[in-house]
Amino acid sequence: MNPKQVFLSLLVFGVAGLLLFMYLQVFIEEPHPGRVEKRREQRATPGWGPINYLRSTPRIMTREKIQEHITNQNPKSHMFEDPKDKPENLLNSKRPTRVFTETNHSQGEAPALGRNPGSPTIQLIEKQQGTKILFRKFSKTNWSVDIRPLNKSLVTDSKWKRIDETQEKRRSFLREFCKKYSGVSHPQSNVFHMVSRIYVEDKHKILYCEVPKAGCSNWKRILMVLNGLAPSVDNISHDAVHYGKNLKKLDSFDLKGIYSRLNTYTKAVFVRDPMERLVSAFRDKFEHPNSYYHPVFGKAIIKKYRPNAREEALNNGSGVKFKEFIHYLLDPHRPVGMDIHWEKVSKLCYPCLIHYDFVGKFETLEEDANYFLQLIGAPKELKFPNFKDRHSSDKRTNAQVVGQYLKDLTRTERQLIYDFYYLDYLMFNYTTPFL
Repeated sequence: MNPKQVFLSLLVFGVAGLLLFMYLQVFIEEPHPGRVEKRREQRATPGWGPINYLRSTPRIMTREKIQEHITNQNPKSHMFEDPKDKPENLLNSKRPTRVFTETNHSQGEAPALGRNPGSPTIQLIEKQQGTKILFRKFSKTNWSVDIRPLNKSLVTDSKWKRIDETQEKRRSFLREFCKKYSGVSHPQSNVFHMVSRIYVEDKHKILYCEVPKAGCSNWKRILMVLNGLAPSVDNISHDAVHYGKNLKKLDSFDLKGIYSRLNTYTKAVFVRDPMERLVSAFRDKFEHPNSYYHPVFGKAIIKKYRPNAREEALNNGSGVKFKEFIHYLLDPHRPVGMDIHWEKVSKLCYPCLIHYDFVGKFETLEEDANYFLQLIGAPKELKFPNFKDRHSSDKRTNAQVVGQYLKDLTRTERQLIYDFYYLDYLMFNYTTPFL
């Protein structure tokens, strides 16, 4: 090889190296979603982000902390109820896409000269502009803290008087709590996320916010009967309830449809003592065979929180202990995200932004539900079912059962669970007997 060829070779390698260096520099400086999300987590407000279970947490949260949590709830956590809702399946699902039909043309503006109205780029721009217009209109809506009085004209039996008095106290308590701590009239979260757990029944004008482990399976059976999808609640299987996709959710409507229903339909939420709900979710998902929760959550939990775990447990994710599950729940760096079955009600139903007309409790589920059915004018023969959806031979999760699970936790761990669900305890006036 002569000197000229050597020189050319070195020049080519030098230019290639310089280009590679410039590319890497641009790549490093460019913001990436993972880094941005990590920075957001690092900047999260202390006390309301995921809790580090290795350090103590203040037991008394200030009014400012509560207000900040209510007004800035993060709608971006991914919560999958079952494997059919995982991202890869959502991409291929037939669920209707949220389409905003209002564009600049609907505002009386003519298309700009020189543009091709039929081109995909212009259609996308117009759709985005229409979306912004509708969101601006929606953001100006008055989200009043006041709630409508229940229509009791269809309730004729005096036996509901005691239940009605209890209901009024619950509504009043939640309303006063939200007035005291929220202090906002406009939602800060994505509207579609806020209503994503709300089921719609148009015939009787009902909106029901689903809280898993608080009677939601039987409530879905009721909605299916009211919708005319089944003649009776007795013969509706678990799979038909949760995977049938027969019931409509509020986020499947456009903004106008969402807002009109929020303002005219009777909105109901049913809640449960947070500690009981947590234990119930653990028993259901981790103490019985489960083809989704064991491989997705169980394997990750065992790998991170069980020293010297056996190969079999690491491979199948079965046998998660309650203490390990609690360590996962309280860990600010969870190996796998949250799930709706143990997510806070304040993040599922947004009770200080969506003002519910009826607040039922699992502890008085049957009588609350049957009173609600009277209020909405349901058929007289329709009664709320009291059977267990699955694992019918297991004892129902109650205070005694919860006590058995909590005895293996330290007092600090029990306190941290309470801190985690602090807002749910306050909003719905639950006591803390397990501390």
